[in-house]
Amino acid sequence: MNLSGNTVFIPGSTSGIGLALALELQARGNTVIVGGRRAESLARIAAEYPGIDTVQIDTADPASIASAAKQVLAGHPGLNVLVTMAGVMQVEDWRDPAAFLTSAETTVTTNLLGPIRLIAAFVEHLRAQPDATIMTVSSGLAFTPFKPTPSYNASKAAIHMLSESIRLQLADTSVRIVELEPPAVRTTLLPGLEENESAMPLDEFITEVVGLLEAEPDAKEIQVERVKFLRYGEARGDYDQVVEAINGHAAQGN
Repeated sequence: MNLSGNTVFIPGSTSGIGLALALELQARGNTVIVGGRRAESLARIAAEYPGIDTVQIDTADPASIASAAKQVLAGHPGLNVLVTMAGVMQVEDWRDPAAFLTSAETTVTTNLLGPIRLIAAFVEHLRAQPDATIMTVSSGLAFTPFKPTPSYNASKAAIHMLSESIRLQLADTSVRIVELEPPAVRTTLLPGLEENESAMPLDEFITEVVGLLEAEPDAKEIQVERVKFLRYGEARGDYDQVVEAINGHAAQGN
């Protein structure tokens, strides 16, 4: 995707990677719409960052997605980039159904059904644009499991294969599919992750991501150097060692 002149909607971006990416894209000459569940967070962002538009959306709620899509397209008919950023990560114990079933259902609804519903809400509009992009967000944990977060790992693996599949289906359209694959990044996604020294600083991550988008505008996957350890364990033949290495840390994933 080109790094300027776009109109970009990023639901689930009132903090962390989503907000940092939104601000960087705005600084590079894009019109950016931030989506989130909490009205107070959206009001704060609108006040602190002039020029950023905001839309209330709950990506776990189909009706909210439909309503937000109408609002976004009414206000920004030139929208040509959708970033399916929203996601949750929860620690689960799969030895006890009472300890994981509700969490697993919430995670799959948000991390997998949310992006599917978002794409459904915008794909026809995007196909009508001369140049459009859907950026999906998976994780290094789509390729190497982190023991405490089974549902998160599985949902991100599904996003990876979804990205691969719809890229094939949309190959003859104007819509490109770009998959962003974060490593552990210092955000509030999981308790303690923001202070975890083994995680990548947020500003460093965004700088590298934007640099990759600029250097490789036709890239299918955006992989900072830190995520390649997780992404290519099987290809390198050291998958078991990678699994052992990341599960020796308190928190790995984004």
